[in-house]
Amino acid sequence: MTERTVTVEGVEPLLLFGFNDVYLRKIEAAFADTRIVARGNQVMLRGKEEDVDRIERVIHELLVVLNRNGNLTENDVETVLDLATVAHGVARADTADTILFTPSGGTIKAKTPGQVRLVEAARTNDIVFAVGPAGTGKTYVGVALAVSALKSRQVKKIVLCRPAVEAGESLGFLPGDFREKVDPYLRPLYDALEDMIPREKLRAFLEQNTVEIVPLAYMRGRTMNSAFVILDEAQNATASQMKMFLTRLGAGSRAIVTGDITQTDLPSTAQSGLVQARDILEGIDGIAFVDFGRGDVVRHRLVMDIIEAYEKAGDD
Repeated sequence: MTERTVTVEGVEPLLLFGFNDVYLRKIEAAFADTRIVARGNQVMLRGKEEDVDRIERVIHELLVVLNRNGNLTENDVETVLDLATVAHGVARADTADTILFTPSGGTIKAKTPGQVRLVEAARTNDIVFAVGPAGTGKTYVGVALAVSALKSRQVKKIVLCRPAVEAGESLGFLPGDFREKVDPYLRPLYDALEDMIPREKLRAFLEQNTVEIVPLAYMRGRTMNSAFVILDEAQNATASQMKMFLTRLGAGSRAIVTGDITQTDLPSTAQSGLVQARDILEGIDGIAFVDFGRGDVVRHRLVMDIIEAYEKAGDD
């Protein structure tokens, strides 16, 4: 048996331990034949050496989450424990693998190197640009991160938006009012949310504006406080729209901007705001750029071949 003492520094121990040490008891229950005792800012561990090692990693990871968010939730503890008890007990050094638990009891996890980099960047930066080809899961992972932040009360609302740029179609000839005309552009965002939030709860969130899905133009003049904001298909935002979007962020807000600079539907005379943003903003502390490649494609196996074929055609 191994005994070890972990000293908690830089945070209030009660936030790590939970009320009546409920979080420590969850950790203890996840590892058979272990004993965890908290005294002041110290945690005494006793058990098999490999279990003690894993518990220490769990505690350190929870400290990272606590320092980042200012609080811990049961979902945070369960996520870290889930990572620590898979793969024959080999714990990861971060929570990049599991992002969210779904209503059906499954998990949404980062499946590719690009997705892992996106999750890691979102944990340490307030604005993250995710740039790469279709089918790499940029939007889906971004929405999962937003839902996770809402569930753990890091933010009070989610705002998802897209530019309503016509990709060869005409809005004017679509039936219905303006909302019905733009809904087809926003449908992928609804689809992602429906995978992650129970239908009744999602309907309530939408009615209460806890979750908003709007065209990019509707962001003008607003200030987003304590919100997780996602701009999808950002290659179709003009330079002025991109600046407008980025300056909407208020206190306690975070943003993810996703797009594919090879698939812009803007007129040839208009510069993509996504391209310009990288030239202007790269290197600023708190803003990160994550590049996705063909190896991150998670759709049908042929999608990767299609992307590669079009890239070759463009080089000819």
